Amino acid sequence: MNEPQGRIENGVVRVGGDARQRYYDSRGYGRPLDGNEIALAPVEAAHLLYRGDLRIEDMDFPSFVQGVEDPSFFVRYLVYADLRERGFYLSPAREGWVPDPPAEAQFVVYERGSGPWDDDRLYDLRVAGERESLSLTTLHGALAVVDEESEVTYFEVDRPEIEGSSAGFSKPTEADLLADRAIVWNPPHELFSAAFYGQPLSGREDGDGPIQLSLLEAAYLADRGVLSTDGSILERGREVEGDRFERRLAVYAAFRERGVVPKTGFKFGADFRVYADVESIDDLGHSEYLVRVLPPDCARSPREIALDVRLAHGVRKRMVFALASANDGTEPTWISVGRLTP
Repeated sequence: MNEPQGRIENGVVRVGGDARQRYYDSRGYGRPLDGNEIALAPVEAAHLLYRGDLRIEDMDFPSFVQGVEDPSFFVRYLVYADLRERGFYLSPAREGWVPDPPAEAQFVVYERGSGPWDDDRLYDLRVAGERESLSLTTLHGALAVVDEESEVTYFEVDRPEIEGSSAGFSKPTEADLLADRAIVWNPPHELFSAAFYGQPLSGREDGDGPIQLSLLEAAYLADRGVLSTDGSILERGREVEGDRFERRLAVYAAFRERGVVPKTGFKFGADFRVYADVESIDDLGHSEYLVRVLPPDCARSPREIALDVRLAHGVRKRMVFALASANDGTEPTWISVGRLTP
């Protein structure tokens, strides 16, 4: 039996006959028009054309693809075809195809067994090639990255709630400021053993000896009025790191104010690793997140995102990007990215 014939009209492919029953009702392609006619977005039409389920005027699949002027079309097609092969129905994120099309997304993916007729969304999907630059603040839902060999990698993106129950610290304390750290020679026991500030000079087992504080820890305690030193910690931090110090201090302070303990993530290649519920240094538990601090307007390449996610996954953590400008009380933007297997 001959497959239906489609015609290109105003940027879509219109198909008549029994198209609604054949494509939309049974397989979730397109959007209904009058009667049994449907409109197919180019990516949907290309998939049906490649499968031999549709004819479009005098075009074959190569000529149809080459005739689409959008340079990102083939990348989107590869993702569409991949998810279709995995058994998902999905719609282009455009007016007429889905209600309230999500900004910065190319597709709406439906739960297995669902389709555009019931709008049971699984996630909104952003599509990018590996050489694109992505603004982190525009990412949400899910991200599909197509690499140079046309393989697709998926990531899930969310805005995590940063909360913990770790102890605070409020006893007045004195420290000496060194080149890029501070030393508390006679620390209260709670400074390290309960609140997990610093590192004992003679090793973790000696929580009552001198405690070394990072400049971030010292600056936060000084700003809260519980640590006094022989110099300006904030100025020293700016000398050592420039604007990056204030960005990291803003994120550090936000964690501490939420009962979360941030510690250096240097050995993991990140800014911080964090602990949500520290009752004592003897019962730390597992660090859940690795955190990278970035400016608010930061853009990252998919390669950089993939490297960070792989890094965190390899040590059983999740990567969080903290977007912050300066330590002015402004809430950082938290963006969590992890691997996704559709």
